[in-house]
Amino acid sequence: MIVVVAPGQGSQTPGFLAPWLEDERLRDQLGAISDVAGIDLVTHGTVSDADTIRDTAVAQPLIVAAGLLTLNALTAGGRDEYIGAVAGHSVGEITAAAAAGILSEDDAIRFVVERGSAMASAAALEATGMSAVIGGDEAALLERLAELGLQPANFNGGGQIVVAGALDALAKLAEYPLKGTRVVPLQVAGAFHTRFMQPAVAHLETVASSLTKNDPTLAIYTNRDGSLIEVGEHFVDLLVGQVSSPVRWDLTMTSLADAGVTGIIELAPAGALVGLAKRALRGIPAVAVKTPDDLAAAFDLMEANA
Repeated sequence: MIVVVAPGQGSQTPGFLAPWLEDERLRDQLGAISDVAGIDLVTHGTVSDADTIRDTAVAQPLIVAAGLLTLNALTAGGRDEYIGAVAGHSVGEITAAAAAGILSEDDAIRFVVERGSAMASAAALEATGMSAVIGGDEAALLERLAELGLQPANFNGGGQIVVAGALDALAKLAEYPLKGTRVVPLQVAGAFHTRFMQPAVAHLETVASSLTKNDPTLAIYTNRDGSLIEVGEHFVDLLVGQVSSPVRWDLTMTSLADAGVTGIIELAPAGALVGLAKRALRGIPAVAVKTPDDLAAAFDLMEANA
């Protein structure tokens, strides 16, 4: 079974969409997405600098748009029949929802624009951030986080947990790391997937109520607990709650392994999820589709697993 995965915020880099937009069809698609979003994603994907595309209100629509473009290129010519399941990490779940037919492309873009704006507003209320903790004992880390008033935000598997909370508490964790751990501050604007994002949830509940939800036409796994979701409305409810609850990518990967995954293809801006899969799903071939040049390897993997 080939599983297509969609990355989350932080995976974008300046100019990463430029190679994709050499294809006039994809450039037109991104132009149409930009019109729906009310944001010039063509500019942001090609010439905007790192600080500009780090802005949560820009980054999230840009990442989902990139995933939709890659998906379009990946499935052209009827290749969608090779895909057995889909999953997304954090904001990538919105890309996954569109891939599975739960949301239309336009509704996915409308939702992610509201999500990015609401999360940016919530992040502005207090000085918070996130850090990746690599290695060490999970139980000991969770105990230390409780002492510092921090929360686990992403259980990424492969020995990596992203933690979030007040900047001074994150600094203390970095200054006095637990034995066997490495703490890496992340360039994000707030404590996503924690209680600090609760102000965004109420707004997104209202936004979600206006969306058309369809039951998935493709198997889709959730970040909430790694489970397979069969009701589109339920998946959208989870998308709303996910903003202030931890991303359990570790459980998603476990579910994919249990389901018999034989290959993983990561949509642009790709790399992070393939890296995690190589550590947690050893032996499963994976392709990171960063540029159009990577499509050939993805097609080969799809056909080899037909």
